[in-house]
Amino acid sequence: MATVRNILEHKGGDVITCGPEDTALHAARLMNEHGIGAVIVLDGGRVAGIFTERDLMRRVVAVERSPGTAVLRDVMTTPVLSCTPDTQVDECRAIFTVRRIRHLPIVEQGALRGIVTSGDVLAQQLREQQEALDYLNSWTQGGR
Repeated sequence: MATVRNILEHKGGDVITCGPEDTALHAARLMNEHGIGAVIVLDGGRVAGIFTERDLMRRVVAVERSPGTAVLRDVMTTPVLSCTPDTQVDECRAIFTVRRIRHLPIVEQGALRGIVTSGDVLAQQLREQQEALDYLNSWTQGGR
């Protein structure tokens, strides 16, 4: 069974982070620049929260807060659900579905190791299906 470690091996462990005193505007600009939907908020090297596009809409825009003055400490999601590199991909898929989230930081021994998204889980599933199809095709072709 595939684990988050398999996803990390494929995509790498780079994560865009901010500090709790950074503004929502700064985080939004980073998300836009990198084409991502969330930044991890680190405080003293530890995951303190996550700030997502949904947080920006619900906790800043919809309540008419200024993105330039709203600090992440006040508008981020906390506590943060996370997983480890050894978490099974199926467990991540269940968390995404049940909790209606799209991003899970990967934390190992208190340190941020990466992030896994619902899209990463889907891509892993597609890779596994393709490998199975390739195996079956080679088996049927070799059997003739």
